[in-house]
Amino acid sequence: MKKTIGVLSVQGAFEEHIKILKQLDVNCIELRKKTDLTKHSIDGLVLPGGESTVMGKLLRELDLFDPIKHLIEQDIPVLGTCAGLILLAGKIADDETLYFAAMDIVARRNAYGRQLGSFQTDEEFNALGKIPMVFIRAPYIESVGEKVDILARVDNHIVAAKQANMIVTSFHPELTADLTVHQYFLNLI
Repeated sequence: MKKTIGVLSVQGAFEEHIKILKQLDVNCIELRKKTDLTKHSIDGLVLPGGESTVMGKLLRELDLFDPIKHLIEQDIPVLGTCAGLILLAGKIADDETLYFAAMDIVARRNAYGRQLGSFQTDEEFNALGKIPMVFIRAPYIESVGEKVDILARVDNHIVAAKQANMIVTSFHPELTADLTVHQYFLNLI
């Protein structure tokens, strides 16, 4: 049976995730309002890159925050990229704001600077080989708790990690043709 992934689609790079997931023969549900979660059963969840502050605000305004938090707490597999990493972080450096606070990581917002600090590199991802990594106003992970596995580093900064049912990346795997990160996520299901 085909897997069905809910992709948060209120802001950010959700269309790019959907395109990649469809290449992997997955059904995608765009999560725009609470009824999208009540109408459909999903096997996994993607929190895309975008503006985490805007996403957090929209999650509450659209009454999606609590249902998504509940899914995360029920161990649904989750992939959070860039802003999605911020939404899942247990702590954000120099910021009291918290969203789902589900992962034992400390994230630093816009760690690589503004838009002009965006870049692309190829680095090792979880011993699966080198993959292309696109960083756009990206955060990185300053520290991780003992139950968190580090999946990738760039310039000694943690840029991908996994804890239980959650995978986060500082980079945008959906902006390349490489399917490694999304396949790794689907393997959790």
